[in-house]
Amino acid sequence: MAKPNYNFEKRQRELAKKKKQEAKRLRKQDKSGSTPEAPTAGTDVTPT
Repeated sequence: MAKPNYNFEKRQRELAKKKKQEAKRLRKQDKSGSTPEAPTAGTDVTPT
């Protein structure tokens, strides 16, 4: 009989937890709408 791989199970739980926290962070960020978007490099053009 094979013994259980507890390290694998722990790693899977950690990954699931991190994924859930990231999804929650993105939901909160979208909901607040107060985060300014960074301009892209192509939009910063100075007239000469």
